[in-house]
Amino acid sequence: MTLPLRQNSVFRFAPSPNGSLHLGHALSAFLNHDMAIAQGGRFLLRIEDIDLTRCTPAFEQSIYQDLRWLGLNWEEPVRRQSEHFSQYRAALDRLIAMGLVYPAFMSRGEIKAFVSDYESTGRSWPRDPDGAPLYPPLDKTRDVQDVEALLASDAKHAWRLNMDKALEQLSAPLVWRESGEGSDSSVEADPAAWGDVVLSRSDAPSSYHLSVVIDDAVQAVTKVVRGLDLYHATSVHRLLQSLLDLPVPDYHHHRLILGVDGRKLSKSEGSTGLAVLRQAGLTPSDIRSLVGL
Repeated sequence: MTLPLRQNSVFRFAPSPNGSLHLGHALSAFLNHDMAIAQGGRFLLRIEDIDLTRCTPAFEQSIYQDLRWLGLNWEEPVRRQSEHFSQYRAALDRLIAMGLVYPAFMSRGEIKAFVSDYESTGRSWPRDPDGAPLYPPLDKTRDVQDVEALLASDAKHAWRLNMDKALEQLSAPLVWRESGEGSDSSVEADPAAWGDVVLSRSDAPSSYHLSVVIDDAVQAVTKVVRGLDLYHATSVHRLLQSLLDLPVPDYHHHRLILGVDGRKLSKSEGSTGLAVLRQAGLTPSDIRSLVGL
């Protein structure tokens, strides 16, 4: 993969077209756009449409409409992840060749049953920072012939990073520069907390973790500005950047816009949808005020 020359101050807003944009998206888009302008940099728009089942052209068009209404302008062409599956596959193949990933055959139901059986004895199965149980180690200990037979039979599987082997590749602790919420610090990454993360599924050619680090490198992004809900995921991204020899952007994780229930907004909450607010007569200035800018 050939990477472009790195330039100063490149920001990107990267929504998924699987629903309508809401106030949380507006905050992130405003911050990326405003910081790019303030630094004399570039503002890019990326459409993260790897999930071909949930992402639709109609939602993609609504993203463009909402952002234009907010008064934001971005460089063309827009990068659409669905047009770059071969790049993600090349990165996955590289990790396979390095012996750092393995085919994982357990279904969600089987994982749930394994964890339930384990915890029925009073023990606690480890979970990642998002609260999901870590993947059981069964597939890592499968006999090679067993694995080959399963692959030859087209058994449904994902490709997972072997976290233990990946960490053995490191010669020094991983860190990232964080400037979110007024801080300016060096944060030590903890990718082990995520266990053997998925890098590709049978129904999705690439995971968010893999595609986002490839995209940021290809687009020469220098500053990743995104919500605090992705703060801990940065540890996985730093590991993949190290394994794939990718440049490392700085990071800025901003506060989240919360709903009435105290949780971060979701695309299912129509009352905070930008299109709904626009139709109700609100202006872009109103939206800036609502998100605290």
